[in-house]
Amino acid sequence: MAHEVQPDYKVMNGHDTSVKISSVCRNCETMTGFGPQLRRIKLNDQIRGLQTVLRDKTTSRSDFVFFADRLIRLIVEEGLNQLPYKKCTITTPTGALYEGLRYERGNCGVSIMRSGESMEKGLRECCRSIRIGKILIQSDEDTHEAKVFYAKFPSDIKSRKILLMYPIMSTGNTVIKAVNILKEHGALEENIIMLNLFCTPIGVKSVTSAFPNVTILTSEIHADAPNHFGAKYFGTE
Repeated sequence: MAHEVQPDYKVMNGHDTSVKISSVCRNCETMTGFGPQLRRIKLNDQIRGLQTVLRDKTTSRSDFVFFADRLIRLIVEEGLNQLPYKKCTITTPTGALYEGLRYERGNCGVSIMRSGESMEKGLRECCRSIRIGKILIQSDEDTHEAKVFYAKFPSDIKSRKILLMYPIMSTGNTVIKAVNILKEHGALEENIIMLNLFCTPIGVKSVTSAFPNVTILTSEIHADAPNHFGAKYFGTE
């Protein structure tokens, strides 16, 4: 007779195996003054070390990409932790029954080009078959207004959870434009989770004021954003 193996965590929110479960954010924390939708991954020496390398002007490009990918992976992993799961029972190779979790279907990524594309690799390494849309937003040379030049999403994006990828947020204008475009295509504000590495207080307040139901997940809130990130990562300095 198959015996049951108990997992080393407790599944919460009901007993029905079809119930959707959103994981509790154990590895991140809300920040006072910015609202509950801003979450920063808990700071430790490893994360501060990665941030230091990425901010250091003497860091070589090869080192920059290597350490950027490491920080991106941490943010992506925590972003995936915010997605809904459902309970399931599987049979192990020994014949034991194991009560576990599976992702709910219907998630996608959207990168804000070009710097957001740096985060696609980390997402695909975690979710090989996930669909990824793209938005190209550039500032008008005269008015400095953010304009959309390209947008392509899954046709059913209105029913999907969306991981919006943009590593550096300074003013928040580009993100606000991207969220507006997503909403115009039917996406729900509460289904958008922004994955970010560095953001400024001004940028956070701009986005949370415009879209209080969008979740922002970041590694650092600091007045000095490393705006060289995209150029350094792609070698276009």
